[in-house]
Amino acid sequence: MKIAFVTPELQSLVRRTSLAEVSESLARTLRQEGGEVRVFLPFHADVTMTPLADLQSVGEVKVKDGTGKATLTIYTALLGDLPIVLIDHAQFFRGRHPYGDDEGPYPDNWRRYAVFCRAVLESLPLLGFQPEIIHCMDWVTGLIPLFRELEYVPKHPDHPASRAGTFFAIHSLAMQGTFEREILPQIGLPHQVFQFVRGVELHGKVNYLKAGAEFATIVGVSSPSQAQRIQETDRGYGLEDTFRRRAKELVGITHGIDYRAWDPSNDPLLPQTFSVKDKELNGKKKCKTSLQQALGLDNGPRIALAAVIGRFDADSGFDILAEVLTSVLERNVEVVLMGSGKHDILERVKTMEQTFAGRCRLIEGYQVNSAHTLLGGADLLILPSHYHSSNALVAIGMRYGVVPIVYGSSGLDDTVIDIEKDPRKGTGICFRSYSGDGLLEGVDLARKHYKEAADWRSIVVRCLKQDFSWQTTAQTYLKAYRRVTRRVKSQSDD
Repeated sequence: MKIAFVTPELQSLVRRTSLAEVSESLARTLRQEGGEVRVFLPFHADVTMTPLADLQSVGEVKVKDGTGKATLTIYTALLGDLPIVLIDHAQFFRGRHPYGDDEGPYPDNWRRYAVFCRAVLESLPLLGFQPEIIHCMDWVTGLIPLFRELEYVPKHPDHPASRAGTFFAIHSLAMQGTFEREILPQIGLPHQVFQFVRGVELHGKVNYLKAGAEFATIVGVSSPSQAQRIQETDRGYGLEDTFRRRAKELVGITHGIDYRAWDPSNDPLLPQTFSVKDKELNGKKKCKTSLQQALGLDNGPRIALAAVIGRFDADSGFDILAEVLTSVLERNVEVVLMGSGKHDILERVKTMEQTFAGRCRLIEGYQVNSAHTLLGGADLLILPSHYHSSNALVAIGMRYGVVPIVYGSSGLDDTVIDIEKDPRKGTGICFRSYSGDGLLEGVDLARKHYKEAADWRSIVVRCLKQDFSWQTTAQTYLKAYRRVTRRVKSQSDD
């Protein structure tokens, strides 16, 4: 199966969010499973050139841009054995980052990504590539299904874009790409598409994520339970009606993780490797002791050590964690926070670090090597977010024997088996109330189990046994792609 895989981020080349890791892992595994994959992404300033081989320009495309045309250069390259297509434009991409800078999102993101979406479709003939599937990752690609249906299918039926189906993958419902109505003529769209039902309008604005969700052949989200949940009132970030209308074309596919990169049985970054075969978990205990020593934490095997990894903001649930962080630290729990956030939030965490010396540590920014050692030594992984776009972190954590504490309606209930609901199979704690008190109840329940050594060891072993490989995930995507091609064929036959 031929797949055009369109994304703004790719782990080895440009990473701003977890979308980068998901995109690269999925694209590589689809190729390993027999798919003929080409990855399309903007040639941003962030793109790391070192891993690329055979970089060459294959030509230019001209696309609509306001009342004129924009000319973009198309480059091809290889990332290992993965074919890459870079869409280059000096003003829109080469001198800028994927979404914004220190001042916030770029005000012309609507224009940048409209031009990018058009360039991807126009590059297909230039590349001599006829995909069966155009896989679109998140809001920045949301106009691709719309442009295909409005401009290619009725006017250019023999164009590669017309003959391909679209799979629109929603990575984050919180980031939707919303812009003022006045941009419609600037991106070459008629005002007729500004409507709520089968259109791009949401709350009086143009919404790129909604465009993808309305016009794609099939829409994908990150878990089966999420596919059901986002159809419920106030659970779909304003898009509930769209998801209910498109329920038959909505699929939930749980993300995999790359066990070549994340495997504690042969992880060179750990002071001691370990696996499910280590019945007494001695290797993990050594990793914990080493982590405590390295970070200057109190060194005690009966002190539970919790990791918090991500952005320190409300989207990640840091607001409810901040409410109770003092109470958590007072409960004989050590907390290591790794991530980024606004200056004032980081200063608050640093104050907490000083107040609870030996109990609280901050690691600023996301550091891959530190993530390995942190997960290797941690007992708990606190993921309090109201909604999780990806299960990758919790799945990786369990692979390292870290018991997760998650909000029970966050979309991770396909990944985490609640200990309270199923004590014999449970792999984590799912707190019920999305509040500081609810999270604290989850921490207290985890402490209760942690105090019972045999009980805790059983839970950790169950976590170690979980299998969330990308191979299984890729097969599920290929099955969904076949649904796309069947629908496209039936529509063309009509």
